[in-house]
Amino acid sequence: MKILVLTDIHGSPDKIFNYLDNNSVDSIIITGDITDFGPEDYFVEILNKFSNYANVYALQGNCDPANSPDLLDKSNITNIHDNVSNIDEMIILGFGGSNPTPFDTPNEFSEEILYEKLSKFNNQLSSDSFTILVTHAPPYDTNADKIESGVHVGSKSIRKIIEETQPTLNLCGHVHESIGQDTIGKTTIINPGDAGNGHACLIELSKEDIKNKTFNLNIFTIE
Repeated sequence: MKILVLTDIHGSPDKIFNYLDNNSVDSIIITGDITDFGPEDYFVEILNKFSNYANVYALQGNCDPANSPDLLDKSNITNIHDNVSNIDEMIILGFGGSNPTPFDTPNEFSEEILYEKLSKFNNQLSSDSFTILVTHAPPYDTNADKIESGVHVGSKSIRKIIEETQPTLNLCGHVHESIGQDTIGKTTIINPGDAGNGHACLIELSKEDIKNKTFNLNIFTIE
């Protein structure tokens, strides 16, 4: 099974579409910022085009329209914002938007709300199954949340949830320059970088990998 992980498309999906024209994947996970503040029709159009290539699981970023949850429900994808779904025998769930930023973007939540919303999924996240937590914001104080100045800007609540439940993967984005991976306990954190500039991550795994909670991943750039 091949899973393509994307984030921060920001209305520029062409490099990813070109890649998908020449490379098949089974599922696509999008961790938000599909657009730069809309428009709403384009938000849905991008998601629907991705759905022509594979099954898509997506949530919104802080820079997507404020009514993104409704738009996700109307598009041809699986909305994982504040929802639980499955990819094969893996559990996938998430919460979109970000912790507060200095920019007052449409989908920002207090740390208290982020923790409250995510903690209701504690049983699923701490399951013996292969579990995927998808968030737009990265967890605080990791290789995934450091801006250019070196300051960590991720969510302390997302980090706390990960520490408490130890999902197999946390797929995130938001901080474009913090491309890479890290770990919190047994959880692997992946920020593939902004897809608008061709950054992506490919996860490959077999039935046996799912059972054993193992995988191969490649964070790469499409020229």
